[in-house]
Amino acid sequence: MNAAIRGIGKSAANDGSLQVIGFKDGFRGLMENRSVRLDNQMLSGILTLGGTILGTSRDKPHKMPMGGKSVDMTDVIVENYHKNHLDVLVCLGGGGTLKNAYRLSQHGLNIITLPKTIDNDIVGTDVTFGFDTALGIAVDAIDRLHSTASSHHRVIIVEIMGHRVGWLALGAGLAGGADAILIPEIPYTIDKLAESILERVSRGKRFSIVAVAEGAITVERANKIRTIEKKLDKAEGEQRDGLKQKMNQLDSQYRGSTIQMADELQKITGLETRVTILGHLQRGGTPSAIDRLLATRIGTGAIDYIKNEQFGIMVAVDGEQTKAVPLQDVAGKINYVPLNHPWIMSARNLETSFGD
Repeated sequence: MNAAIRGIGKSAANDGSLQVIGFKDGFRGLMENRSVRLDNQMLSGILTLGGTILGTSRDKPHKMPMGGKSVDMTDVIVENYHKNHLDVLVCLGGGGTLKNAYRLSQHGLNIITLPKTIDNDIVGTDVTFGFDTALGIAVDAIDRLHSTASSHHRVIIVEIMGHRVGWLALGAGLAGGADAILIPEIPYTIDKLAESILERVSRGKRFSIVAVAEGAITVERANKIRTIEKKLDKAEGEQRDGLKQKMNQLDSQYRGSTIQMADELQKITGLETRVTILGHLQRGGTPSAIDRLLATRIGTGAIDYIKNEQFGIMVAVDGEQTKAVPLQDVAGKINYVPLNHPWIMSARNLETSFGD
């Protein structure tokens, strides 16, 4: 994020006709009108820093936590937008940021978004900045886990971020030489996974590495979700609300499922199984060179769209160029891993198990 903020701020300063302020802690800072001038001094030395100098939050304009309740503060945000004489509001973030930014654009604000998420799950762009850095961290973790797995003849399961999509787990598993990769797009059965590990044992392999996305689901749970989705299409009123509640319950079951899977796998195979959950480790540290280049390119490119008064768009990556994608085409949509993606095909050619 800092590379993108720097790209926007320095390009604006060099243009001479633009001034940039940053709001602290995301939409909450905009609601509370807490801002800072993003001049050259403020932007100096931030390129190599992880995170964001502005801070962030997950607060939504229409559901802002206030005194223990969620309050719609959209009108206050619109008022602060005009109070600060803003010509455009640039929002950096993932799917949630996109949806909230689109809502604000529907209230008459000029909006431009930049696709930042380690999950790489935003449609309309080749890639999101943040993904490459997190991928490198996950691969490094798998590389290190190979040592203990091989020395102690264990099954090591490494949980990688990815609630709804499996880009990180798939990429890290493939690059790190994982023997099995479990992602949300390909439901698995514990028996198939155990079978693949025991088959390795029969070939004299004394350890296995399993890369699993935190949102990986079993075939059984996937079938339950599909059944509810079909009912939702026809349901109305209280019945629809009840089905949504059931869906949310199923959706939340991914938490802790990796530990449960490890216990079941150990019982079936009789092999000592250990779990490493990378968690927020993947979200920090020094950004990779690729992410710095990407974020800088998108940040500087955003200035061109601002000068051309192209608003209501996301600045997307298109090869070595950028392109403007209408917010309504991307907000609320998810970039799932295609089942015929080359990474999946390569993994299957290596006889990597997906538990299916």
